[in-house]
Amino acid sequence: MTHGPGRRAAPVQGPGSKPSDGACAEEDEVDRIVAAWRRERPDLDVAPLQVLSRVSRLDRHLDRRRAAVFARHGLEGWEFDVLSALRRSGSPYQLSPGRLMAETMVASGTITNRVDRLQARGLVVRLPDPSDGRGVMARLTAEGGQLVDAALAGLVDWERELLDRLAPAERELLGALLKRLVIGFDLPR
Repeated sequence: MTHGPGRRAAPVQGPGSKPSDGACAEEDEVDRIVAAWRRERPDLDVAPLQVLSRVSRLDRHLDRRRAAVFARHGLEGWEFDVLSALRRSGSPYQLSPGRLMAETMVASGTITNRVDRLQARGLVVRLPDPSDGRGVMARLTAEGGQLVDAALAGLVDWERELLDRLAPAERELLGALLKRLVIGFDLPR
């Protein structure tokens, strides 16, 4: 299904609805997978695949597209993650390694390596932690800030275009439903 910018797909088909009510009647790969499993394993309720397999497939598509957007700005996905965590922390755009670990969901050794590599590129600097003489803070440089701002603008433009396939109420509903599923996985801050 192809929609140009600003065009929306028909409302999503819900339980009990018929294709004639304006819902999307096109078959996707998940429909074919679910039908095959229902044929081969009629004893199992494979209904969860209709939702979660689409989420998984969408995640793969998003990863590829985000990588392409970041590459246009000379960034890898992990670089964007660290830089954006610093940028959204607010002035002076600095975080401790522990806070960066929580924001980017990576281990201590990984964040150390990532900050080292970003520092080598001139996108972050390490400074002493004013509240802990033994600690350090990673701070976004002006160049790092400009780069992450440009990459973010490219990302949200593309994501907005993708979501234009849904009506505003559908976007809100989808966001709320996904939040209910994801909230149990996110760690408290």
